[in-house]
Amino acid sequence: MIKKLVTISTLLLALAGTAFAKELPDFTELAEKQGPSVVNISVTQVVQGAGNPFGGMQDDEQFNELFRRFGLPMPGMPRGQGQAPQQDYKSQSLGSGFIISADGYILTNAHVVNEADEVIVKLSDRREYKAKIIGADRRTDIALLKIDATGLPKVSIGDPNQLKVGEWVAAIGSPFGLENTMTAGIVSAKGRALPQENFVPFIQTDVAINPGNSGGPLFNLKGEVVGINSQIYSRSGGSMGLSFAIPIDVAVDISNQLKAGGKISRGWLGVSIQEITKELADSFGMKNNNGALVAGVEKSGPADKGGVEAGDVILKFDGKAINSSSDLPRAVGSVKPGKTVNAEVFHKGALKTLSVTVGEAPSEKDDVLSQNKGTAKPEINRIGLALRELTPQQKKSLNGKTGLLVTESQGSAALSGIRRGDVVLGINNNEVPTIERFNKVLAAIPNGKTVAVLVQRGDSTLYVPVKVADAK
Repeated sequence: MIKKLVTISTLLLALAGTAFAKELPDFTELAEKQGPSVVNISVTQVVQGAGNPFGGMQDDEQFNELFRRFGLPMPGMPRGQGQAPQQDYKSQSLGSGFIISADGYILTNAHVVNEADEVIVKLSDRREYKAKIIGADRRTDIALLKIDATGLPKVSIGDPNQLKVGEWVAAIGSPFGLENTMTAGIVSAKGRALPQENFVPFIQTDVAINPGNSGGPLFNLKGEVVGINSQIYSRSGGSMGLSFAIPIDVAVDISNQLKAGGKISRGWLGVSIQEITKELADSFGMKNNNGALVAGVEKSGPADKGGVEAGDVILKFDGKAINSSSDLPRAVGSVKPGKTVNAEVFHKGALKTLSVTVGEAPSEKDDVLSQNKGTAKPEINRIGLALRELTPQQKKSLNGKTGLLVTESQGSAALSGIRRGDVVLGINNNEVPTIERFNKVLAAIPNGKTVAVLVQRGDSTLYVPVKVADAK
């Protein structure tokens, strides 16, 4: 009897194993059919007059960025004894891409070909071509290349909106230069927002992605491209099961604009925004922390003309719900410039619907707010700030805004994140052009309450919740 039970159990386990095995996908056909449409991209960049290629990287954050954006140039150190003389050297890097048309158009990441002096595309059959960069968009990290060839195998484009969390996907690329390498996994999340990447609703997967995969395709089981592998989260520089792909519909839209003329047109509102914390929601009298908090409004911009004010919380835009601040840039960016849409905002305790005509996003700016540290040390106020009124030059750099320069930050202000060099623009939606006005507004805040301090940092503005300390 015991032997029969063991035999039955073994049989059941074998049947279960067989059933489970049938559930696993077979990627062999996908690899055979789609492999030839994936290319290896080799980038050469001439770096001028640098003895130490890593001389500018002085902190861990910059090295983390190097690994986060995989496929970036890795310059070699000049050889020789003693200190290397300053000289030009060639920096080389590898990435991936895929053919989207038989006449030689190729999609990859913008950061793969950034500042490239030469781009070489190698096909799966070992043919090599020098590629021309048709255009690149850094905000979405999309680049369009062209090689002089015809009759090339091309990918089929899928619909990333049909992807489901848990669905199997596969990547083909050149990790560490190993061409036509396939890895597989599942979709971990959709619509993922990443820091400094407001225009892309990333597809998160656990597919093994490593340096060199950047710019390669992400396939569904139908063999359709649903994304472009762009970023990884890693503490080691290699795969840790957190990879992010740009949805292919976003990439195709950008590539079509690049092909048509190289200019990207996307909607623009002219606001700086931030996430709403529970503390900020309480200070504004909100029941929840949904929406995008408007921390600043550009003078004469689309939002300003439409009546949006700093301190407003945008809850809906063009019919789309704004559950978090990362939802707003994508909603605005998808609107054609010149179109008038409705924006539902929480304005000073009440809901309000505004009509806003969306503008066209300007080119990226690298302007930095000048800061005057000075030598004097004014008195520290209730929340731990020492403030100084702005010089005429500093006021000019703020485009007409008024505020106070933070020369010291201590206590609750420092704990909340306000730091030296910030410019305080307001408290609880009250402008503070002078220290006297600041102290008057602050004096009206009861001890133990949280106050929303609007600060300008660089070219960004944000609200910082600060708890008012007990009077001493």
